Amino acid sequence: MTWFETPLTVRFNEIDAYQVAWHGHYVGWMEVGRNDLAGRFDLNVEQIGAAGYRAPVVTLELKFKRPARFNEQLVIGTTARADEIATLEFLNRITGADGAVIATGRTVHVLTDASGNLLYRLPPLIAGRLGRMLAFLEGK
Repeated sequence: MTWFETPLTVRFNEIDAYQVAWHGHYVGWMEVGRNDLAGRFDLNVEQIGAAGYRAPVVTLELKFKRPARFNEQLVIGTTARADEIATLEFLNRITGADGAVIATGRTVHVLTDASGNLLYRLPPLIAGRLGRMLAFLEGK
């Protein structure tokens, strides 16, 4: 599996009372990685919206392996998988500077029209963009 990498530094405001990154920030970091990758293929939140669609999250999974700490250099690895139905699936792997896995995660997004009506097939425009992104990930 090929991962697109987005660097990130744990900021002071992301640390909790235990002096480690608060668990809720990991979801935001996954979103940073997802939008970094997807935006390169016109599939980030704004770009999907501009095309007349929405992609709300319907599944979120996150597994913590070890805590991240203040000023730690992280790498948010993001990849995607294709599906038969109108969904976008992203996998994340958050690693520290030493390469050790800190957390893993997954989000699944359904595709709707601008009014919120669920789509059952990807529109050709979105399917083409997704195809380019998957080809990029396979060729890395």
